[in-house]
Amino acid sequence: MADLQLLERLCTAQGISGDEGEVREIILEEIRPFADRITITPLGNIIAEKKGAQRAKTRVLLDAHMDEVGLLVTGINKDGLLRFTTVGGIDRRILPGKSVLVAGKIPGVIGAKPIHLLESDEREKAPALDTLTIDIGADSQEEAEKAVSLGDSVTFVSLFDTAHGKIKSRAIDDRAGCAILIDLMKKELPYDCIFSFCVQEEVGLRGGKTAAFAAAPEAAVVVESTTAADIAGVDEGKQVCHVGKGPVLSFMDRSTIYDRAYFRLAQKLAAEQEIPCQVKQAVAGGNDAGAIHTSRGGVRTAAVSMACRYLHAPVGMISQEDFHNTEKLVEALAMAIAGGETE
Repeated sequence: MADLQLLERLCTAQGISGDEGEVREIILEEIRPFADRITITPLGNIIAEKKGAQRAKTRVLLDAHMDEVGLLVTGINKDGLLRFTTVGGIDRRILPGKSVLVAGKIPGVIGAKPIHLLESDEREKAPALDTLTIDIGADSQEEAEKAVSLGDSVTFVSLFDTAHGKIKSRAIDDRAGCAILIDLMKKELPYDCIFSFCVQEEVGLRGGKTAAFAAAPEAAVVVESTTAADIAGVDEGKQVCHVGKGPVLSFMDRSTIYDRAYFRLAQKLAAEQEIPCQVKQAVAGGNDAGAIHTSRGGVRTAAVSMACRYLHAPVGMISQEDFHNTEKLVEALAMAIAGGETE
């Protein structure tokens, strides 16, 4: 099973979309002894090939993305405060007061207009991005420019905690998927497999599109984290999926209609191997499957996800059991597909 220490190392590394280098180096360090061939694509994806005991009957790709949502410095004010934009989908309501790291090393805090100075109508709205700044403590533009450059990446400061059978951390989406793929690469597998660790998923599936074209798979299993809404204030019928109830299977999202036979195969394998499993009860979101399944002449694609509360926030939460059970189901599904099973 995937190592929680490895997951912590991945989750605490800096790697917003387009700046995944630190995460990529950790992954390469882990997989080099186990891969038969590794390719780094021009965008920065890792495509790793691993031979199994037999040649695969169906050429299968296992995919996870290594990037995370974050911020990017766009300007420096005369008073030394930093202007920024979001990279990936971030709820503006969560930003004020959050601790951040600029360029991986400079502490800062996201500042907003104090609540006692807000007009009554402003208090009911999420703050506009152009009203927020990052304060690194600089007193002037010149002082800030000595420490920060335009285009510098900004990540949230976060914990990594495993209390109560949960995992709480920044960047669980999708470093948990990366950890699962790394662990699978370390195993003796019955069939040849291709593994892709993709960049820039959070800004439009860009790495997944190019990785799928390069790898030319016939089938794919995407390993992701997906939104769990089993929290206060959400009606039961809208909770989508639940932390602790097993891997999440999707039949459709906003970018993919998943292969129906693989969807049923995943359910069958989960039942046979007594792996708790749930179906995502909404057509929402998306992942690298949206790019992979339309690559070249088309790729039969399935997704196995982990239910994650507070996705794209400074701290997400998944279940340790879900994390380990997702790996079991991904391995079973990928090997069944590689062996030629369809249903």
